[in-house]
Amino acid sequence: MKKIIILFFVFAPPLLFAQNSTVLWRNNRTGIYQEGGLLTSWPQGGPKLLWSFNGLGEGHTSVAIDNNKIYITGLTGDKGFLYVFDLLGKLLHKKGYGTEWNKSHNGSRSTVTIHQGKLYIYSGTGNLVCLDQNSLELLWQKNIEKDFGGKNIMWGVSESPLIVNEKIILSPGGKINNIVAIDKNNGALVWTCAGDGDLSSYCSPIYISDQKIPQIVTMMASHIVGIDVASGKKLWSYKYENFRKIHPNTPIYHNNMIFCTSGYGKGSIMLRFSNGSQNVEKVWETKDLEPCHGGAVKIGEYIYGSGDHNKYWFCLECYSTNGIATCTIKKMPCVLILIKGICTASYVHSKSSGLTGVLFLKIPKCKWGPVLRPLLPISPILSPCLTLSPCFTERTER
Repeated sequence: MKKIIILFFVFAPPLLFAQNSTVLWRNNRTGIYQEGGLLTSWPQGGPKLLWSFNGLGEGHTSVAIDNNKIYITGLTGDKGFLYVFDLLGKLLHKKGYGTEWNKSHNGSRSTVTIHQGKLYIYSGTGNLVCLDQNSLELLWQKNIEKDFGGKNIMWGVSESPLIVNEKIILSPGGKINNIVAIDKNNGALVWTCAGDGDLSSYCSPIYISDQKIPQIVTMMASHIVGIDVASGKKLWSYKYENFRKIHPNTPIYHNNMIFCTSGYGKGSIMLRFSNGSQNVEKVWETKDLEPCHGGAVKIGEYIYGSGDHNKYWFCLECYSTNGIATCTIKKMPCVLILIKGICTASYVHSKSSGLTGVLFLKIPKCKWGPVLRPLLPISPILSPCLTLSPCFTERTER
């Protein structure tokens, strides 16, 4: 499957590009972007195509943006390549970074992590590569199997590396080195955690800094786990698995609670910290909201997402005692960009009466349903999808 990058301008004037903004995996791992002023209507036929690039190769990764440059990876043959564009779609650089996943659902997976002048690329074959952001020179690399005794998984590791201070957090899935922190400057092992011995499960972890013990939270094949970020000590784990042991959705944290969701009919669960953040307890659980890999967003007291077996969009009241999905929404002045199905996108307002579809768009040159995440990084909506790579845009003139 080849990729498509899509760029819409759906903002009312004045429209300004955010200078030197950095956008990584799901922006700050929440899927929330602060841009406002979105248009309430589109021209007939939808936003027009602005630019396209047809040579990205195969992949499923989302884009990263830093210093007015777009970074994305793709697979050609058995090799992975980094592509760097300016905001007008000009290809600035193409750089090989080694082998990439070509065994099933071929292509690059993880979103590039950008931090203090360095690029971190995690391939589906388990290679973590560090490049200088300006020269693209290789600085160091590690492999989860060779260097940490980890084990790859059915569709290739897919987590986007998380950087906390001087550490990079990864989940090799080994019996000893199950979750590790390595030095962001040289790849040296800082700490290792045996966890519960689970395999990795495609999940990108989060960092929770406001607890008594700051910690990493992620979903492994059979458990949700919390790890002391300073020492690597496992603080707690909570048994949670679906029949495939696949959990690609990044957890969501807010106000002492952790929301985790999983497809294949499993559902969602809300956990609450206890015992000085050294344990968790279940608040509620539901089978209604169970996205396979599309994630969810929390806005106010509500969580929005879609079902895998349940083919609907859901709005979940976060702190209800029973976790029943509902679309009864109070004063939610937000806009959701939903990409689902076969190459269609919908642009949805949340109102007091529920989710109201406003605009629908057929994504051009798209042969397969998009599985990636839209971005609102620089006032456009930028979304890599499958097949080629068009970008299109529209704005209202003054």
